[in-house]
Amino acid sequence: MNIQKFTAFKKFINKQIKPALLYIGLLFCISPVVAQLKHVAIHHDFNKELTEVNLSFTLPAGFKEIKAVNNEELPFDYGIELPGADFEIWFQIRSLKVKMDKDKVNNPDSLYLEMGREQAIALMGDKNYLIRSIPDYSLANYNADAGKTYLLNLPDMATTKHYKFAMIVVLQKNHTGTLLAVCLANELGPGFFKNLKMASSCIKFNP
Repeated sequence: MNIQKFTAFKKFINKQIKPALLYIGLLFCISPVVAQLKHVAIHHDFNKELTEVNLSFTLPAGFKEIKAVNNEELPFDYGIELPGADFEIWFQIRSLKVKMDKDKVNNPDSLYLEMGREQAIALMGDKNYLIRSIPDYSLANYNADAGKTYLLNLPDMATTKHYKFAMIVVLQKNHTGTLLAVCLANELGPGFFKNLKMASSCIKFNP
């Protein structure tokens, strides 16, 4: 993306960032009403990851399970989509309870930063993207200690199903685990934030 296009993209995103953070706060909260919904049959490996890092998950109304991309660059554990809306979310979970390579991660509780950067680069290369910290009041909603969002203008790639935009949300519970979600869409207008809101009851760290 050249400088002029990125500047225009950044201005547009800055106008949208407040509602985006609001919906991100909702995205990873499970309300008491939704918690009463019948749990779907989650893929065994993903369920194992959820248990290991003490996460709870409920499939949002209107969404269905899909097979997320899982390869060396995009190692996702689970995916959901909103049928007919060109909107998907892929999830990746990593435990901080296991012994880690000290040469690769000097401070395990900073893993979420590394995961976010690596995923952004894997999706669009070493190019400009917009980063925001998730505020404390939103982190508290899903019992996380730290988090970032990354907004990307995607290149046209088969591996990302030719989606045009991605929002990476990475959350961490210190000494427990890290959750990374990639929200994929073909537009970043009101429809995108409406779809985020529809996914407002999804996943959170347990107290």
